[in-house]
Amino acid sequence: MLQKLFGFNPKSMQLKTEILAGLTTFLTMSYILAVNPSILSVTGMDKGAVFTATAVASFIATLIMSTWAKLPFALAPGMGLNAFFAFTVCLSMGNTWEFALTAVLIEGILFILLTLSNLREAILNAIPNSLKSAIGAGIGLFIAFIGLQNAGVITNNDATLVTLGNITSGSPLLALIGLAITSVLLIKKVKGSMLWGILATMLIGIPMGITEYNGIISVPPSLAPVFFKFDFSEVFTTKMAFTVFTLLFIDMFDTIGTLVGVSNKAGMMENGKIPHVKEAFMADAIGTTVGAMLGTNTVSTYVESASGIAQGGRSGITSFVTALCFAVALLFAPLFLSIPSAATCPILVLVGLFMMSPIKEIDLDDYTESVPAFICIIIIPMAYSISDGIVLGLISYVLTNLLCGKFKKISITMYILAVLFTLKYLV
Repeated sequence: MLQKLFGFNPKSMQLKTEILAGLTTFLTMSYILAVNPSILSVTGMDKGAVFTATAVASFIATLIMSTWAKLPFALAPGMGLNAFFAFTVCLSMGNTWEFALTAVLIEGILFILLTLSNLREAILNAIPNSLKSAIGAGIGLFIAFIGLQNAGVITNNDATLVTLGNITSGSPLLALIGLAITSVLLIKKVKGSMLWGILATMLIGIPMGITEYNGIISVPPSLAPVFFKFDFSEVFTTKMAFTVFTLLFIDMFDTIGTLVGVSNKAGMMENGKIPHVKEAFMADAIGTTVGAMLGTNTVSTYVESASGIAQGGRSGITSFVTALCFAVALLFAPLFLSIPSAATCPILVLVGLFMMSPIKEIDLDDYTESVPAFICIIIIPMAYSISDGIVLGLISYVLTNLLCGKFKKISITMYILAVLFTLKYLV
């Protein structure tokens, strides 16, 4: 039954490992339950309603991933996408949050159509192997940077952009203590080391005054203030077209990057392709559409899924457990929201390390492969964007090989993508 429902292979997988992996993925990405309502509430959306919408949308999308795609990836309203929704579409462009939700709905429907047409899969298969390896490494640096930033280990500096935070106290100190504990557990090959690392760091944070106990159980806030709140009066305007296209672009390449990078690291690629990738894309598309109806921003596949995969998760059981955790979180919101960013920082840093290994697959002596790959790797964390890293890596790959006369290495799809992406930056 488990094999039929979730793709669980009892010969190569362990049920206990899959469950621990699912719990680890959830704990690593559970911060979205606190962060998403905080960001979207600046638009005037009800914070409690957004919390419920975030949890329900994550549950539905991840459940589809687990039972249909049978892959260990979790989905939730996307970071970066929520900032674009709130700060660009609403605050900067002066639109209502109902307008923004309408754009997300249209994007989700278009994503479903694009997935049915196999266009997303064609784009994925066109990416060269060297760039696929680079995407994984770039994402590794990116999520490690996110973890260090969230915990305050790395902070803003007007002169140098970033700098080392005050690591002798508070959240940064707790994050480093957690990193030391989790690293030792990992080196000692303790089962569930990632999960135990999160829990140990969380407990140490109590006497330090960083882990805030907010209670255990509460009734989920009502969805009514944001449920099905659309504004179709400006569907055919230029600003709606711009908003939908931007959301489509960011989500498509964030998802492609995450699926490629994490699958490559986990050894799940089959002849350079991800199994059940069409179903994985559909989980993303349906999740976005349903999420808009519930009252939240674009749903995407999370790079934090790598934490569960690093723990040994390989089947849909991992994502199924994560989905159940999102459902449970509706009732135990105060408890889950007590997990500080310092407790998830060590996991993201170590997963970042794990994801650097695909660099070994890149031929560094062949500069037509290594230069575009390096551009992709370095842009992802520095531009704080998986999609921009992929795009600039792909453009540089086409240009480098074209100028060197290696025309046969470039497919028609790659030429078309390079032209379209170049126009994106010029227009």
